[in-house]
Amino acid sequence: MKIKGYRRENGRYGVRNHLLVMPTSVCAAATAERIAGLIPGAVSIPNQHGCCQINSDLALTQQTIVGFGKNANVGAVLVVGLGCDGIQAGAAAAEVAETGKPVEHIVIQECGGTLKAISRGVELAAPLARALSMQEREECGLSEIIMGLECGGSDPTSGLASNPAIGYASSKLVGLGGSSILSETTEVIGAEHLLAERFADPVQREKFLSQVKAVEDRAIAMGEDLRSGQPTPGNKVGGLSTIEEKSLGCMYKAGDSPFTGALDYAEAVPEAHGLYFMDTPGQDIDSITGMVAGGAQIVVFSTGRGTPTGSPIAPVIKITGNPETYEKMSDNIDINGGRIISEGATVQQLGQELFDMMVEVCNGRQPKAESLGYHEFGIYKLTGTF
Repeated sequence: MKIKGYRRENGRYGVRNHLLVMPTSVCAAATAERIAGLIPGAVSIPNQHGCCQINSDLALTQQTIVGFGKNANVGAVLVVGLGCDGIQAGAAAAEVAETGKPVEHIVIQECGGTLKAISRGVELAAPLARALSMQEREECGLSEIIMGLECGGSDPTSGLASNPAIGYASSKLVGLGGSSILSETTEVIGAEHLLAERFADPVQREKFLSQVKAVEDRAIAMGEDLRSGQPTPGNKVGGLSTIEEKSLGCMYKAGDSPFTGALDYAEAVPEAHGLYFMDTPGQDIDSITGMVAGGAQIVVFSTGRGTPTGSPIAPVIKITGNPETYEKMSDNIDINGGRIISEGATVQQLGQELFDMMVEVCNGRQPKAESLGYHEFGIYKLTGTF
């Protein structure tokens, strides 16, 4: 099966062709946003971090924003730094440039203030945008696609309908040579033993189990119990009573493919295609950000209660297993997976519908979150800011 994407200099294919204006820290975020606002089609990310972080946390922030710059949905990048940031604009730009794509950078303090930086940024960004506007889609295979799997605002219908439909679509993509990422470490607790059995590589299996244990250990070290926040209040109102119950429903997003490997947050998906697990938090936006930083060009998102969440550079398809939620939030949700419950549709039928829409979105169709301009972004933090 073929789709059409934008071929990048490193041989990867994007399903979108964004010019990304990328701030290295919160101090440069407003300037980056103003530059992007002056270039039609450009996007920026509201990076809230990038300074006064300890080494491991700072490195994770840099890996995440650089991962966004390297994502195949991005055709060119302008990096914007303040100058005294923990993440230096030149260093971040050099990492993104390893892909071969066009990259420029500016430093606000060196430009002489924000007004001059905005002017200089527009001067550099405009030619990049013009070049991207001339690029045409080229035929490529679905083996080029990395799909992020997410769920949020879950209720019992998520595990009964929408998550199994996502699992069907994920397994079909993996069977065609593509890749999928299952995320949200807190939402596999209680089901980790079932997922671990699907890792063929014992090293990767142990990495996965260690990631799950580390999440529990971090909470205990802080004197907290994860179960005070999981399930969330919305999950409980929806009818989920325990973290194990939630996890047993969440895991259906992984379909029936074996796991190829386990990834750390924002770690790049290897060229060995298949199903991967990524160590992300249960918070939807931080989780999606990690998968997109790891290379996901598209995200499918199951929601029981309803959510508008999108991403700055990757289209997000919404499916709900709850027919009432679809009626209430049809402005935001693309597929009514609740037809499995209310109309007797099968998981295979809805899974195929989701897969077909995924192909259409790869070819340019806008899902609702994208068409409405929902561009949420958040980076997982390991510790506080100092």
